Amino acid sequence: MQPVDLSGWTLGLVIGLVVVVVVVALVTPILVLAYKIGSQAREIDEALGRARTHTAGLAGLNETIDHATTIIGGLQRGRARLGG
Repeated sequence: MQPVDLSGWTLGLVIGLVVVVVVVALVTPILVLAYKIGSQAREIDEALGRARTHTAGLAGLNETIDHATTIIGGLQRGRARLGG
């Protein structure tokens, strides 16, 4: 009976382990970066929500300007009638 040559299996196992280690080494930093981006995205979304709340009053600014323009026009007409 001849001895069994396992060098092919050994070489395949070593290559497979090297590939797994390389893949893990490449994927780990990507996952860490994705986690950081996700955390920052949550913070940005919260800040945008606060900004939306704090600037909601600006939605009525055009209406206020229209009313102020009407009032100023009336004051100017009144002043002109009074001779001023």
